[in-house]
Amino acid sequence: MTFPELPQPAPGEVLLVCTCYEDGRALWGGLLDEIGARREDDGLVVGGSGVRLRRVEDSAWDFLHGGNIPALVPGSGPVAPVVVMADIPVVYGGDGPLLVDLAAIPGRGVRIPSARLGEILADLLGGTLAFDDLVRDMDRCGTYQGDGGRPAFPTPASTPPRRSFPLLPATAAALLVRTCFDDGAGWQALLGELGGTDANGWVGADLDPDEIDVEHFPLTALVVDDPAFKGLQPGQVPALVPPEEHTTLVALADARAFAEPGRPLTVVDLYDSPGLQAVLPCREVGSMACNLEIANMDFYEFVAEDQ
Repeated sequence: MTFPELPQPAPGEVLLVCTCYEDGRALWGGLLDEIGARREDDGLVVGGSGVRLRRVEDSAWDFLHGGNIPALVPGSGPVAPVVVMADIPVVYGGDGPLLVDLAAIPGRGVRIPSARLGEILADLLGGTLAFDDLVRDMDRCGTYQGDGGRPAFPTPASTPPRRSFPLLPATAAALLVRTCFDDGAGWQALLGELGGTDANGWVGADLDPDEIDVEHFPLTALVVDDPAFKGLQPGQVPALVPPEEHTTLVALADARAFAEPGRPLTVVDLYDSPGLQAVLPCREVGSMACNLEIANMDFYEFVAEDQ
């Protein structure tokens, strides 16, 4: 799947992109009313903030995800630090809009309450608020200062040193990506606990359906064992997932997987709040992937709450 380039915003303007369509018609849900926007010239001004939004509609962006945004930004001209997305959770779930980072860690996202869009954008544009601050103060649902409870394993908020990572493989299943290369024996033990890899580099691909424990559904994932991904952080993952396939999830085997009981994996949300992490014992990630694939559960339901 390929998407067209986004339009060039004017200086000081932020794109408001619709990514949910029905029969070619843009769906906004109640967002345009909830954000308190008024029409001014050919754009929208949000409340009393003075922030200008450029409303962007084109069914070619249907099902566009936050992690896809950085690759579609024009290569020249002014670039706002964020893009605002009206996606499926906004239209059908009543969630707040998704802010997608374009400056610090492009592709990660945080949801914000609709009524606070103007205030938060003004602070981001004015430099009194950084995207790291939004991530640092997310609840377990990926909403800035939301009421969903604090995550037991907060998503790393500090911006890592800039470096380039290759794109991850395109797959409609899950990816298991090794990001720590200090414990070769631990890595092999992790793969063994997941059932071992086949000749094509998959875990869980050749399982006998009659032997599957539905209470602990095995993980089927393409394994990525490449030092090029050493040190990859959750927030950097969404922009590396190609749009050709609807990848279920990306599970990172980081240092925690080789140092803690249960070999926990860091699973990254790619859609609702891109970059949000959930930390689960490796034997539970398969059930998570299965529930996400059939839309039986949402990602945040696997994010443990701090007690």
